[in-house]
Amino acid sequence: MTGAARFPATAAAAIGTSPMLSIRAGSRHRYIRIWAVVAEGRVFVRSWSLKPRSWYRTFLAEPTGSIRLDGRAIAVRAVRTRSARLLRAVDRAYLRKYASPGAARYARDLCRPISRQTTIELVPR
Repeated sequence: MTGAARFPATAAAAIGTSPMLSIRAGSRHRYIRIWAVVAEGRVFVRSWSLKPRSWYRTFLAEPTGSIRLDGRAIAVRAVRTRSARLLRAVDRAYLRKYASPGAARYARDLCRPISRQTTIELVPR
């Protein structure tokens, strides 16, 4: 992935500090709010649920969608991530960002193998 396909640093920083990200997978899904992290300056999301009609499964079938950031929609493309180095970095990012007592349990769940395999990088298109 080239640097040109990444979010600008200011956008990545906004996503990295926001507790939730509004995301729409595909063209028919509605916007929902999910946890997102920034690792190595790149934006990542993971699915906690693997339901058939989930945003994750929609992205697998149709890898385009959008996010809402600062009141505007930004078109994105979902890219599956398999790099062991990046997966470890994303684990650390989830555990660091969602470390509060109420969130830590879910962050640990997002670092387990079943959720880890759903790691998707969002890139602007």
